[in-house]
Amino acid sequence: MLISKNTSLFILAMCAVVVASNFLVQFPVQAHLGAINLADLLTWGAFTYPMAFLVTDLTNRRFGKSQARVVVFSGFILAVVLSIWLATPRIAIASGSAFLLAQLLDVSIFDRLRASQWWKAPLISTVLGSILDTILFFGIAFAPVFGFLDFGGQDGSLGFAVPFLGIGAQVPLWISLAVGDFIVKIFVGVAMLFPYRLFVRSPAAA
Repeated sequence: MLISKNTSLFILAMCAVVVASNFLVQFPVQAHLGAINLADLLTWGAFTYPMAFLVTDLTNRRFGKSQARVVVFSGFILAVVLSIWLATPRIAIASGSAFLLAQLLDVSIFDRLRASQWWKAPLISTVLGSILDTILFFGIAFAPVFGFLDFGGQDGSLGFAVPFLGIGAQVPLWISLAVGDFIVKIFVGVAMLFPYRLFVRSPAAA
């Protein structure tokens, strides 16, 4: 799998998204949405991470699935390095596996739908990739069943019950966090259709 010099900007963009997301995940969103305290559910990293799907889709649209995978693997390597440096082994495993598998799913689905209406490939691939990413990351990182991945350290599971999204019936905390994160992923994914459309209509993307 050779790296095309034309994909260098996309690799840099993917790395920028990964670095920004790993930095911004430290900062909760200090705001309320009605009765919901967003600081209990979201960090600012939730708003930057979904941009990785935009970078992958734009690469796929312009250079094909092979180069899109190169961009994904570049982001994956950086994500693993940052996770090992900044987080626990369990979080690193969750983050790396979720990123890689979700992005590769995005590449595959986008490639299958590239000939359809302009919005179908980026939207459907992003939604399905986001579902897989959310399940893998929050499940592996925080579900009690994966507690053995803490390797003898303090159990990082978040299986204790809290009100769903801070207002509903009692559910495990990791599920409430996962749903909140997924909602943001979809919101950002839909918003990213606008820059995607601008790109595919530009002469350089023809």
